[in-house]
Amino acid sequence: MNEIVWPTIDSKHLIVDSKQMLILEKEMFSDGMPQEALMEKAGIQISRWLLKRKPLLKYGITVFIGPGHNGGDGAVIARELFLKGFLVKVWCPFPIKKTLTNNHLNYLTSIGVTKLVESPDANGKELWIDAVFGNNQTRKVDNKLIKLFNQKFHNKYGKVISIDIPTGLCPDKGEPFLDNAVKADYTLTIGLNKIGLTQDSALPFIGELHHIDVGVPFSKLSKVDKKIFKVTYKDLKNIDLPSLPKNSNKYKRGRTLLIAGSEKYPGAAYLALKGAIASGAGYISAVLPELVAESIWQVAPEIVLKETMQSNQNGNASLFSSLKNIDLSAFDSVAVGPGIGVDIYDWQKSKDILIGFEGLLILDADALNRISESKFGSNFFLERKFKTWITPHSKEFRRLFPNINSATNLGLAFDAAKEFNISILFKGANSIVADSKKVWQLFGTDSQTARAGLGDLLSGFIAGSSAIDLTLCRNISTDFFTKYVLLHSFAASKCKSGSNASAIGYELSKLMRNIKMRQIS
Repeated sequence: MNEIVWPTIDSKHLIVDSKQMLILEKEMFSDGMPQEALMEKAGIQISRWLLKRKPLLKYGITVFIGPGHNGGDGAVIARELFLKGFLVKVWCPFPIKKTLTNNHLNYLTSIGVTKLVESPDANGKELWIDAVFGNNQTRKVDNKLIKLFNQKFHNKYGKVISIDIPTGLCPDKGEPFLDNAVKADYTLTIGLNKIGLTQDSALPFIGELHHIDVGVPFSKLSKVDKKIFKVTYKDLKNIDLPSLPKNSNKYKRGRTLLIAGSEKYPGAAYLALKGAIASGAGYISAVLPELVAESIWQVAPEIVLKETMQSNQNGNASLFSSLKNIDLSAFDSVAVGPGIGVDIYDWQKSKDILIGFEGLLILDADALNRISESKFGSNFFLERKFKTWITPHSKEFRRLFPNINSATNLGLAFDAAKEFNISILFKGANSIVADSKKVWQLFGTDSQTARAGLGDLLSGFIAGSSAIDLTLCRNISTDFFTKYVLLHSFAASKCKSGSNASAIGYELSKLMRNIKMRQIS
């Protein structure tokens, strides 16, 4: 039986590095696809994209044609737009090296397209198309060219569009090769999404990212060795969460336990509980600091208080005295960490109880800080033999895994997940979810989720949602983790009048109800 994959394996969702893209192209050429045909297809598809956005073209177009095949794509674009009646000029900032690109350029001049002798004026209103280097660039570029483009970008007299990759930007790291790269209003990536374009570091340069399909065969896509998926809000329509039986009672709708808050950070417990309630889980229990426990019935009467936590002299919660009295096997998921503070001595006593928990363990915030500062560090994950999900941001990740090195956050998350056999949410502007086999790169999500406290809400939501789905299919995979994170971000984007935890929790409740009810209606 074939594995069900979310999202689907296609050119819109798969992400590759520059070498993988080159290999795919070479395989297509060796199978008989003419190089000329691929260039034609890319150029024509981009031309069609532009013709659907005619306001971009009304003042004319200047295409910067590079020395390689990216320049050839630009020449095809110039030809197609010229033949549609638009004012088109081209400029070659470097000597042309590829015969095919040179042939296209010669044809352009023969049909009347103006070839500029000097660099164009950055103060003009025409559209500039950066078809200089694309996916094949491997080193720094003439800084004068980048300054010229960015003068145009900052003047805002006309838009800048980069073909495949903005000039000067590393296609694998998403960082400038030197000090800067072209800042584009739009980047049109050809064939497959390039890994550098989806990194947080690339956001100042790429503008709006759009995918240009050139028909890479599924037989090639399915053989890509490392599966990295780009996920956006558009993929919510294909989210497939288990449906709830009509006769399910509260114990069959997920049982989760949240261990959160301290005298120092009482608000984190409230936020995590809001997230769990929003999930629709049937039975939500909590271990809370006494300060929160005294008033929880007023704000969340549906919560079952299992134990209260004492705090040490610094206001950090002490887990062990509470955990030793709780039968964790009664729960599908347990979330630990939001606002508990750091107490290494307490963690040393508590860790064996959590290591032995056979359900899904979700570790966030101060639970991760306790692990990173403890004697055994990240070896905790190797000792634990059951499903574990963690939710670090960049600094927490570095503290947890100081020996993991990679050029991108995506690589860091994947390498750590593989080495420690866990699933990781690496939080960022474009968050990443990874396990030992696959990576999901969220893209174009709402920046309002990157705020203090909303991570606590997310932890509770993940705990509750996973508990529900574990009662229905017992062994949920990491794509579920990704779906919960995407839903949380989407709920934030739906809050038109603000994005506080209560507003997002309300939107999450509506989302989850609609998803579950739609599947059983």
